[in-house]
Amino acid sequence: MASYPASSVFDTQRSLWAAILMGIGVMAAVDEIVFHQLLQWHHFFDFSTPAFGILSDGLLHAFELLAIVVGVFMLLDLSQRKRLSIPWAQAGFFLGMGGFQLFDGVINHKILRLHQIRYGVDPLMYDVVWNGAAIGLLLVGVWLLFRAKHLARR
Repeated sequence: MASYPASSVFDTQRSLWAAILMGIGVMAAVDEIVFHQLLQWHHFFDFSTPAFGILSDGLLHAFELLAIVVGVFMLLDLSQRKRLSIPWAQAGFFLGMGGFQLFDGVINHKILRLHQIRYGVDPLMYDVVWNGAAIGLLLVGVWLLFRAKHLARR
């Protein structure tokens, strides 16, 4: 097992939050690229004109790029100052990915009804897989977070 210096040297909270931001951006990018562009199953907002659907995808794309860039710069700053806690950043990345996906699956798909994963089919299995994958990513993030806390205590 890798040995890490005392946690007081690291900025664990900033490492966590920078990676959460990056994880949100990466998962938003996967969603937008795969489901909005390649498969063309939906737009971010489907209940208007096609032009507005594409505009909403563009706004999502701008958000995801901003989240990734800001997260990367925060992580690079921490790394250059030798304050990056890799275990905390790993946890944050998975928490960000899973958090975005679960938010999208529950809030955007079901509560706000901005779009469904796919139209013309029974969405139940798609919803189960989408939200199940989100919960899986969150569980990995929680496990990594407990591991990071344990390593920090050592």
